[in-house]
Amino acid sequence: DATSEVSAVPEVAPISERLIEASAEDGAKVAKKCAACHTFEQGGANKVGPALWDIVGRKPGSHEGFGYSSAMTAFGDANGEWTFEELDHFLASPKKYVDGTTMGFAGLRKPEDRANLIAYLREQSDAPKPLPGE
Repeated sequence: DATSEVSAVPEVAPISERLIEASAEDGAKVAKKCAACHTFEQGGANKVGPALWDIVGRKPGSHEGFGYSSAMTAFGDANGEWTFEELDHFLASPKKYVDGTTMGFAGLRKPEDRANLIAYLREQSDAPKPLPGE
């Protein structure tokens, strides 16, 4: 079709496709960027940000003992759980995705970094959520 538009923004594969190739081991390296504000181990303490053990599938803004922004609490009320897709969008640009979040991190621009980090986060659980298509 000669009238098809050419986009200047490269098409990003859906997170369900990127997770197939993702490496939790590489995600653990990406997670080092997060470790100043978050813990990942079971029973880990809240820091500047909430502990992230078992984050995949957890209701946003619900980790006990952490003082969330009203924006994140409202996001959690509207979205029952952190899905792979929600995490992918949030991690790309936290402040754009949840306007009013107090998370100061600018975001992970590389889609493969987000997929690897989400693969790692998924494993930080006693019962990891099935990957899309499993």
